[in-house]
Amino acid sequence: MKLTKKSHACVRLEKEGRTLVIDPGGFSEQDAAAGADAILVTHEHPDHFDEGRLRTALEDNPAAAIWTLKSVADRLAAAFPGRVHTVGHGDAFTAAGFDVRVHGELHAVIHPDIPRITNVGYLIDDGRVFHPGDALTVPGHPVETLLLPVMAPWNKISEVIDYVREVRPLRAYDVHDALLTDLARPIYDNQIGALGGTDHRRLAPGASAEV
Repeated sequence: MKLTKKSHACVRLEKEGRTLVIDPGGFSEQDAAAGADAILVTHEHPDHFDEGRLRTALEDNPAAAIWTLKSVADRLAAAFPGRVHTVGHGDAFTAAGFDVRVHGELHAVIHPDIPRITNVGYLIDDGRVFHPGDALTVPGHPVETLLLPVMAPWNKISEVIDYVREVRPLRAYDVHDALLTDLARPIYDNQIGALGGTDHRRLAPGASAEV
């Protein structure tokens, strides 16, 4: 499976000539969802969900479909009947040849005064890749490649390190990193790598790796 990092929380997964895109939001490239056979969206925040990008992807490829939670599906389902699928914790499905299991229910706490919204994570191909969205969800299943949200208004580095320790992936690639300046990246690389207990890696936007 080929994993290509896009800006912020978006990744593209490719295998056997088909492409699955996760979270092509407003912080990602304009063409982040272009050419996708299937798209997964973890939640409704604009850095993960950009309605314009999704509509363009669905219009450009009449066979493409989206799997997401209700708050996002409700925005698109009427315009694309039969192509927008609502999912929740515990669901399993196949999208563009990728086997997907859904884990998690709520976005991480940003502040007690801010109501929590729904959020789901996606476990791909029996643990080859796990994208938790905006939560530190532990899927309760072995994970080879964890897409690790390293910098957000709702987390701190000690929580990120403990999350890596709890999931125990073979490797972790940074996502949710648009808010992290280049000056801070060596600090995060060193601390997560030294204390997380896994092979911690970072891809520049547009770079790819085999997972």
